[in-house]
Amino acid sequence: MRITKRTVAGKLADYLHHRITQAQLVDWAENAMMDGEFDEPNAASISAVVARLGVADVRAFGLTWADCEELLARLGFSARIDIVAA
Repeated sequence: MRITKRTVAGKLADYLHHRITQAQLVDWAENAMMDGEFDEPNAASISAVVARLGVADVRAFGLTWADCEELLARLGFSARIDIVAA
């Protein structure tokens, strides 16, 4: 599977929108590291972000909002929050 910056940003968006769990995000990242083909010329930055997502379930690493913002920025994206009535 070919993995682009947009692919990774989409997975992070899915996680932040609660469409996938942290465990699913970690599982995707682990599989991507083993089987994925990272898009050139961004392979180094993409693989670094995916590797970081792959350890998000380890207590010492976790995955905070600030982490997500930083990872998205490394991919050339930013996050935006919309507050709506429940």
